[in-house]
Amino acid sequence: MNDKIRVTAVSYLNTKPLLYGLFKSPVAAELDLQLDIPSICAEKLRSGQADLGLVPIAILPELAQAYIVSDYCIGAEGAVKTVCIYAEKPLEELKTIYLDYHSRTSVELARILVKEYWKMGAALLPAKPGFEHKIQGDTGALLIGDRTMGLESKFPFVYDLGEAWLQHTGLPFVFAAWVSTRPLDPAFIQRFNAALKTGLDYIPELIYLLPAQPDFDLNTYFTKYISYPLTQGKKEALRLFLGKINPEAQNQIQFFQEDAPAVVAAY
Repeated sequence: MNDKIRVTAVSYLNTKPLLYGLFKSPVAAELDLQLDIPSICAEKLRSGQADLGLVPIAILPELAQAYIVSDYCIGAEGAVKTVCIYAEKPLEELKTIYLDYHSRTSVELARILVKEYWKMGAALLPAKPGFEHKIQGDTGALLIGDRTMGLESKFPFVYDLGEAWLQHTGLPFVFAAWVSTRPLDPAFIQRFNAALKTGLDYIPELIYLLPAQPDFDLNTYFTKYISYPLTQGKKEALRLFLGKINPEAQNQIQFFQEDAPAVVAAY
């Protein structure tokens, strides 16, 4: 009988420190780990194909029961570098913006910022594979993840959603969190968190092992642009964001006490 915990995690570069910690830890033997794009991670958790996932936080209101089980996340304290709108013209001149299909959280964040912060009337359209080739004239696009590397030099106008959210709210942002659909053993959560911390402690070693990225500083990305601890500020931002996409969700999410090893959200 397979009693391993089925885990789905985002396959982007920004998760590599967390995954490295899991692979280096004995806790790896307790996991059945699969790597996917964010939208697939969310679907696996929603459908019951996974017990635990590093998933876009926009899925939380859709889960009957959800537990944020880790002290770590994929977050940003400002600019995030790899969640941006790219265009040939200034934002206010755009008529159409295609929204990356990889992650609903980034899509919802873009919708909020377009409406509340930039206050623009561009049409926001769901994207399909290859949409990045439509960036021209008054058409821009939201792209996320590893595909954004090098795009800053190709387009004259780049708008970082993490930076815009900070300017709009004064808060950091959580793009993805470790979410379980059932209660997990507190002892496992402790081992899991310890493994994630190990990965962050070993970022210099990980960078040595990863392929070099042309014109992309991995150390700066891991230590400046991506912010991994799930801080109180990020919890506040998570509440605010969920409240904007689902008003009922803002008051339904409940956190453990600050000295507890896990955070719980129940709907």
